[in-house]
Amino acid sequence: MTREQQPTTPVFAPISVGAGRHGEPIAHHASHASEQTELLHQILVAQDRQNELLEELVANATAAQRQRVNELNQWRQANPDLAEACRQAAEALAQVQTEFLQSMTEEVRNNAESLIDGEFVFNEFVDRFGPRLAHLNGVLQMLSQLSSPTEAGRDG
Repeated sequence: MTREQQPTTPVFAPISVGAGRHGEPIAHHASHASEQTELLHQILVAQDRQNELLEELVANATAAQRQRVNELNQWRQANPDLAEACRQAAEALAQVQTEFLQSMTEEVRNNAESLIDGEFVFNEFVDRFGPRLAHLNGVLQMLSQLSSPTEAGRDG
């Protein structure tokens, strides 16, 4: 009982151990890797430039802020009485602002449904409170910036 050996089909396809994918030439992969490296280098250069620009921007903003603080301090020193009057006015207006905000929030609470449903009522509300609040905030901010530091702030 001799059996003849029949040819068998391989279960797995032959494996290429070269650097190429799916039989691609090695040179193609090298040029592709070189292209990727160049793109990464360009991205790095662009990021370095962005960082430099951001550093310049921060430096300019900081310098402008320092200059503004110095100018305000010089103005305060040249006008100490007016700076103190600005501080007192700012404190008084802060109380006015608090009262104004309380009346505004009470108006909103009492008329919430009308404000939501009625465009006319909402526009009247904005016309009544909006400009006054915006102007009051602007004046209060200006007085606060021009005011002399409080006694506690002078020690620091």
